[in-house]
Amino acid sequence: MDVDVAVLGGGPGGYTAAIRAAQLGAKVACIEKEPELGGTCLRVGCIPTKAWVQTAHFLHQGNETFAKLGVKVDGATLDFGAANEWKAGVVKQMTQGVAGLFKANGVEWVKGAGAFKDANTIAVEGGEDVSFKSAIIATGSFPLRPPIPGLESDLCVDSTGLLAQTEVPKRLVVLGGGIIGCEFASIFNRFGSEVTIVEMLDTLIPQEDEDAAKELAKAFGKRGIALHLGKQCTKVEQKGNSLTVHFGEGETVDCDLMLVSVGRGPLVEGIGLEAAGVQFDKRKGVEADDHRRTSVEHIYAVGDCAGYWQLAHTAFREGEVAAENALGHEAAIVDPAVPRPIYTDPEIAAVGLTEAQARERFGDDVAVGTFPWVANARAVMQAETTGWVKSIHETKYGELLGLVMVGPHVTDMIESGVVAIDAESTVETVADGMAPHPTLSEAIKEAGLAALGRAIHIPNRKKAPAKA
Repeated sequence: MDVDVAVLGGGPGGYTAAIRAAQLGAKVACIEKEPELGGTCLRVGCIPTKAWVQTAHFLHQGNETFAKLGVKVDGATLDFGAANEWKAGVVKQMTQGVAGLFKANGVEWVKGAGAFKDANTIAVEGGEDVSFKSAIIATGSFPLRPPIPGLESDLCVDSTGLLAQTEVPKRLVVLGGGIIGCEFASIFNRFGSEVTIVEMLDTLIPQEDEDAAKELAKAFGKRGIALHLGKQCTKVEQKGNSLTVHFGEGETVDCDLMLVSVGRGPLVEGIGLEAAGVQFDKRKGVEADDHRRTSVEHIYAVGDCAGYWQLAHTAFREGEVAAENALGHEAAIVDPAVPRPIYTDPEIAAVGLTEAQARERFGDDVAVGTFPWVANARAVMQAETTGWVKSIHETKYGELLGLVMVGPHVTDMIESGVVAIDAESTVETVADGMAPHPTLSEAIKEAGLAALGRAIHIPNRKKAPAKA
């Protein structure tokens, strides 16, 4: 098969690249070995996980919120079988949607495992070779498993294995307090599991804003999720149908299932990159520039395998950029405002710099304003007042540097911060704009006002007296 553009991998970066290249008039083939398109995200990642998040959220509402708002129910209980059916249905609809988009745009889905034979050919297992003028590598990532004795047990699962469970474990240990670990800990706590998190570092979600991490830890503590931070897992022992997890200085915890969520590595081995002459690192992934061009001029790399961000929405944009460059257009990704949503309860979302990053870069020329949900009418109406919105800007020109939010529906609202930072907006633009009332989005404006020292709906901080 001869094509203009061959895409290796049908996940968010790959299928977006294939569709965009086809829109630009290219003959496109996308090589994907899985029985469904969509990659980890749609099949065994973001989409099924967030379907469970929705179930967990409604369980929480039924048991703890409805009565406060005057809605009487006999008590919400989990039907895990039905929840799994719903999850599977959502996944099927989304993956079939991608297949439909391929058909509508004229993209050829080549089913089978692919690997480069040379810089212009991809061999497909069980099928004919695909020859191309340009190629886009979008092979994604895989769950890492640290060399800890006992992790080979069938009761130690990665995120894919946890999503395949047909029964809720009575006791769940989560190894790793990053985004994936915290999201599953939040879900299974709502599902009724006794959840314990063991994290080697001293904080949850260590790459996120420190205040957000503290807020999440406090909320998890109130919900009964046991946190063992700054402690390393040393070994795991299986006894029958249960595990004993050893960590720290001689501490142990028993569980029925263990989630291993210590990060993901780029999937770059076994796909023939050496044969194509593409430079890569086993830990960092394929080397690619702002145009997503690799060391081979006509071969590009996007998504998790390219070593930038491990987020579906960054892969979407990278796929567009790679496709446009592959067909002679000029496109680049230069320091974009990347939203960072975390689907715990409470939700967390951020974009731009954290407060610590801003102060490291701008020193004392940084101002921060925080607006709590307890002062927001819509949040009070919903009985969801945990958390706040934090606005971060530099004081010389007033440019908005970051927005951090903890609380209800913040993963949906962070887009306004993305637009503001991409547009290099000032904090005054955000603070002086009109926000519809009563809405959760008012808190973004109010945080900006607080950062400027002219908050309306919370008391302003008193200025420190001038030094003599």
